[in-house]
Amino acid sequence: MTVTVSGTSGSSGTDRPQGRSTTKAAGMSLPDHLRELRSRVFKSTLAIIVGTIIGWIFYQQIFDFLAKPINDVVEEARAQGREVTLTITDVAGAFTLQIKVALVAGVILASPVWIYQLWRFVTPGLHRHERRWALLFVGIATPLFLAGVAMAYYVLPGALGILFDFTPESVANFLPVDAYFAFFTRLVLVFGVGFLTPLLIVALNLFGVLTGKTLLGWWRGIIFGVFVFAAIATPTADPVNLMMLAAPVLILVGAALIFCFINDKRRARKGASEEFAQWGDDETSPL
Repeated sequence: MTVTVSGTSGSSGTDRPQGRSTTKAAGMSLPDHLRELRSRVFKSTLAIIVGTIIGWIFYQQIFDFLAKPINDVVEEARAQGREVTLTITDVAGAFTLQIKVALVAGVILASPVWIYQLWRFVTPGLHRHERRWALLFVGIATPLFLAGVAMAYYVLPGALGILFDFTPESVANFLPVDAYFAFFTRLVLVFGVGFLTPLLIVALNLFGVLTGKTLLGWWRGIIFGVFVFAAIATPTADPVNLMMLAAPVLILVGAALIFCFINDKRRARKGASEEFAQWGDDETSPL
């Protein structure tokens, strides 16, 4: 009896930690989820506040960097005899602008933190071996988001030049600086999110939601969707600017599709080996 009880307790003691690690999220109550969400939001907000303070301190350098695309367009327009000027039309406009610039800088600077916190809010519902992808996810997501931001910054002067070319010769452009900044922010966020789309495909494949074969069957819809997204996201109907967003996203989607096929084959081999491993040498398998 003693041996039997000891063996049973030992077996349960061995299995209990594994069960606890894989069913932790399933046993979380609504208050637990809310506390988890509060913790993640607090850490993300704290990181954004720190980034915003840095943006406030270096406001002039950041503003000069953000204004360079419009300044290049202004110089080119004036060389052609057209008047384009950035203006502030509100008494508190300069102060509000500095707050907005510092806040956007804080969001971008804190992107590794809030992306990681967003991922970790999801990972309690995953198995232990799936949580290991958290740091890899952040390590890939942050450069992709920043690459989208850099692409938007590169595209912006051409887009502004095309839009200002529609101005009649007898009309001057007095552009409110807050309107320019809102235009710049929208373009940056759209490009950044667009570059994160392939990473979402990879994440869905890692969790077994989508397979490479399924995605390949949707290739026409994916190409059409990318071009529709690029057409809506780019501020002009210029096909060059449209392709500058659509082409990199399509290349990244193609790389994500290749990864999905490789991961599907790895998963199939692993599943087959585990199925045969459960049969002993002196047992007959179902085959």
